[in-house]
Amino acid sequence: MEYIDIRSDTVTPPTREMREAMYRAEVGDDVYGEDPTVIRLENLVAEEMGKEAALFVTSGTMGNQVSVMTHTRRGDEIILEQDSHVYCYEVGGLAYLAGVQAALVKGTDGAMDPADVEGKIRPLNIHFPRTSLICMENTHNRAGGMVIPLDNMMSIHSIGKKHGIPVHLDGARIYNAATYLGVKAKEIARHCDSVNVCLSKGLCAPVGSVIAGSKEFVDRARKFRKMLGGGMRQAGILAAAGIVAVEKMTKDLQKDHDNARLLAEGLNAIDGVSVNLEKVQTNLIMADFSGAGLNGNQVAERLRTHGILINGSPHYVFRFATHHYIEKDHVEKVIDTVNKIVKQ
Repeated sequence: MEYIDIRSDTVTPPTREMREAMYRAEVGDDVYGEDPTVIRLENLVAEEMGKEAALFVTSGTMGNQVSVMTHTRRGDEIILEQDSHVYCYEVGGLAYLAGVQAALVKGTDGAMDPADVEGKIRPLNIHFPRTSLICMENTHNRAGGMVIPLDNMMSIHSIGKKHGIPVHLDGARIYNAATYLGVKAKEIARHCDSVNVCLSKGLCAPVGSVIAGSKEFVDRARKFRKMLGGGMRQAGILAAAGIVAVEKMTKDLQKDHDNARLLAEGLNAIDGVSVNLEKVQTNLIMADFSGAGLNGNQVAERLRTHGILINGSPHYVFRFATHHYIEKDHVEKVIDTVNKIVKQ
């Protein structure tokens, strides 16, 4: 059976153009700084983010963890939103790898109140850890792909500057945020000191992320990448797909957003299912099946028998995701199928 896979935008295989670029990629030893395709990707992303330099890493998780390690010292404390990916989904790397602890802020739709952020900054005291980093996430995964407003980011970045604390942005889906806001990605990244950009989600590259920041930041981060086993040698084969992702796929994200809106409206029209349409901004949808008395595991099991994949959940509210390989007719089939299974 050929499935309609709406579990995540990470399920996207590389496009034909990416595969051809990977086949033709000129390569060298990246640990020696000699892979021309990696260098081209890093320069491209640095320019896209408005930063001095960039570093190709194996994944968004590595990108975030390397960034935290670069900005902090062991025993420090960092400030981040309580549902952020860095805190929830990176296997405790903050503690295990960087040796830092988290000061959590409860956000609204993923956005932290700047006053709450400033209130978490530790004063100088022999009993307290040093506050050494503030993290933001845009778009925000657990908030259903919502976009953090630029004025909110600017305020938090200003607080960081005021206190001499750098700001890192988990911009795994920064291009989705840029598409929604109608701005270039660098207009978002200007409100942080370092940024992590995923190539392997809606942009369809098979592997990899890029972190960008100052030259000093990247030089230090390169050593942490090596420490974590991220020296990938002839990585240009992978970087070639990343170049296509940035140059071509970033311009195709509006289709994913349009399909998400269509799916959200269709689900919301089904008795027993509700979606807050005001919160559907990009390619992620949080749907509430409590009215139908079905949790995510039950819905996932029923949809699978109809050739549709979603991630199960013991909760009534769970996620659907659109991406490059989801078309309008797929969305219509999902809506029709959900309508049928809810009535079972």
